[in-house]
Amino acid sequence: MARHIFTADLHLGHANIIRHCSRPFASVDEMDAALIDNWNDVVQPSDTVWVLGDFAYHRADPRTLRRLFSQLRGSKHLIRGNHDTKAVEALPWSSVRDYAEIAVDKTRIVLSHYSMRSWNAMRHGAVQLYGHSHGALPGTRQCLDVGVDAWGFRPVTWPEIQARLMTMPALTFDGEGPKGLLEVEGLHEIVHLEPPV
Repeated sequence: MARHIFTADLHLGHANIIRHCSRPFASVDEMDAALIDNWNDVVQPSDTVWVLGDFAYHRADPRTLRRLFSQLRGSKHLIRGNHDTKAVEALPWSSVRDYAEIAVDKTRIVLSHYSMRSWNAMRHGAVQLYGHSHGALPGTRQCLDVGVDAWGFRPVTWPEIQARLMTMPALTFDGEGPKGLLEVEGLHEIVHLEPPV
């Protein structure tokens, strides 16, 4: 049965990301090989994979990109990130866009490279998945970083995301005042966010 699988921020071919994100690899070749192996350990050929940006470093050689891309299983969709160049977009993706909304198991999922403060249908159970922050931006019960740095350098399945969301602090609407407040509960300090418009 085909599954929806999510990932972000592979940064294939990006040697400096090893140092910037404290990735446990001795070289870019070792990192790229591990990311491909980890991808193929999770993804079956019939799966749909959503890459939420920064598939590869902007200076990566287009021939190398095609070779790496061809080794990855699944039907691959790209949500553009800030490092995704024309060479990345030219790979044989099933789709390339800046933003997407999909439904998995009757849950609306909003896909973007960047985390959002509010998103379509967030007060009606929609979940937002993002990358870009390399595990540094904590999620809530409704939004989560699916980048490789937050998931052991591998893509993540929808059931795994659901399980992690349940461990995260809730995003609530308290309804006070003319606009109300959105709060992230369970943190050392309550973070007040503007309500959706």
